[in-house]
Amino acid sequence: MEQRVKKIYSKEFPDVVLRVIPGHFMTSHSHINYYVDMTYMKMRQSEAQAVARAIASKYSTTAIIDTIVCMDGCEVIGAYLAEELSAAGIMSMNAHKTIYITSPEYSTGGQIIFRQNIVPMIENKNILLLFASATTGQTLLKCVECIDYYKGHVAGITSIFSAIHKIADIPVESLFQISDLPDYKNYPYKDCPLCKNGVPIDAIVNGFGYSTL
Repeated sequence: MEQRVKKIYSKEFPDVVLRVIPGHFMTSHSHINYYVDMTYMKMRQSEAQAVARAIASKYSTTAIIDTIVCMDGCEVIGAYLAEELSAAGIMSMNAHKTIYITSPEYSTGGQIIFRQNIVPMIENKNILLLFASATTGQTLLKCVECIDYYKGHVAGITSIFSAIHKIADIPVESLFQISDLPDYKNYPYKDCPLCKNGVPIDAIVNGFGYSTL
């Protein structure tokens, strides 16, 4: 599949590049015609730092961020983002005047949870949710509801690629949007035209990667 990779360069940040693979892919919520590959952005030091720098530029120095909750394996970007935000003068209300970086767990029923030792980083804290990609918004909404359950405040949502602009009345900031990939399609399982036309599924995908079939 790697032979089909297309590169899309950010207009604002030329050192940030999005890799996409055309095909027929299945997520936990839908079928899509492009797999957005974040592997190098999340795992290559120079690219993770460039992404963090680009994201940080979108936040005003008047923002207050206590904790970055990283989804989709974005912890490396999250650490660089905390560094960039701190250097830019973003305030934290934490006792140690530093930003926490953490990730939730998934229960066996698919519920998003935080262990008791992590809850103090969420409760009464200003949370920045960091995603690799947001397509249908269902996982994003579950995260917002989870933060609310643990009495945290979602101060912002940012995603490297997003097909949506707002969730639960909270704007979703992103480095790449649908306009950067205009033929990107997202279908409910039962309405997928690729399935109806007999196009085989290339891979099952999520924020961590893909598994070919």
